[in-house]
Amino acid sequence: MALRRLLGRSSRIPIVSRVFASSAAPFSAAASFSAAASPSDTIRATLFPGDGIGPEIAESVKQVFSAAQVPIEWEEHYVSDKVDPRTESFLTWESLESVRRNGVGLKGPMATPIGKGHRSLNLTLRKELGLYANVRPCSSLPGYRTRYDDVNLITIRENTEGEYSGLEHQVVRGVVESLKIITRQASLRVAEYAFHYAKTNGRERVSAIHKANIMKKTDGLFLKCCREVAEKYPEITYEEVIIDNCCMMLVKNPALFDVLVMPNLYGDIISDLSAGLIGGLGLTPSCNIGEGGIALAEAVHGSAPDIAGKNLANPTALLLSSVMMLRHLKLNDKADQIHSAILDTIAEGKHLTVDLGGRSSTTEFTEAVCDHL
Repeated sequence: MALRRLLGRSSRIPIVSRVFASSAAPFSAAASFSAAASPSDTIRATLFPGDGIGPEIAESVKQVFSAAQVPIEWEEHYVSDKVDPRTESFLTWESLESVRRNGVGLKGPMATPIGKGHRSLNLTLRKELGLYANVRPCSSLPGYRTRYDDVNLITIRENTEGEYSGLEHQVVRGVVESLKIITRQASLRVAEYAFHYAKTNGRERVSAIHKANIMKKTDGLFLKCCREVAEKYPEITYEEVIIDNCCMMLVKNPALFDVLVMPNLYGDIISDLSAGLIGGLGLTPSCNIGEGGIALAEAVHGSAPDIAGKNLANPTALLLSSVMMLRHLKLNDKADQIHSAILDTIAEGKHLTVDLGGRSSTTEFTEAVCDHL
């Protein structure tokens, strides 16, 4: 029941765009500056099906939404095979404008060629849309057993700078320099989000993950900002954990953590490690939060080109991410309905995909979720 406890209703918060609340319902989001959507209104949302298995699992989401009669009208945008000079990426400016216009979207896995000199697709989205925080709930799923049965934590990752600022250059031949950027503005923003999240969700502790014992200036600034924000939340326990020790503690006993906030690279590592505790990236939802109310939910697993087109992909991560998107829109009844159907399908164990130990296809898993609606 840990995952069900994680999910909750929404409430209005003045500083951050939307905060994912938790009480009785799944992956709830607090209200943004815009009005809540009416269940009868048709809402336009951007959809990036992505690469590899992306179109297949995106189709699963569309089928489940149709079966649940979710009032979403998808505006689909596909990544081109040509670099857009305006974004220096395979993403076009029109695709980014779609998310800005709609304010909400869902993204399948996207693959960026390694070492080809192109700007990362994910980096382009985060930078251009101001998606400053990545929120990833990691909680044990009822009916799917792993080595741990008590995982119930949230990783909140600064999404725009750090080692992923994309600033690299060759000093001389054989020597390459990469710049790690940490700013007070971005650190305060993500720390404020993390503490608001904890307060809204009834969480008791926020852990700042760092390596300030070595990187005294960069990580030191991040910690200084976290401490500054923590002073405004005396009801929340605040602690600081060095990243290597954090990894060890997570593997030994993940119940030691509640909400974790960290710079970009550490968040990439810790969030994937945490996903492994509950069964992998195929079961882990994610949502990127931006200023002004933008939310882009995404499946954070890879595009799995080796199984693309074979009807073998597990759509759970993208389905759960779409539930987070519905919470953001305050379509809580639809989100409850779909989330329960996903959990019931997994707990039943009759229609699991290969990665979950079953033999069912993507289509059969999707149909089972629809039946549980």
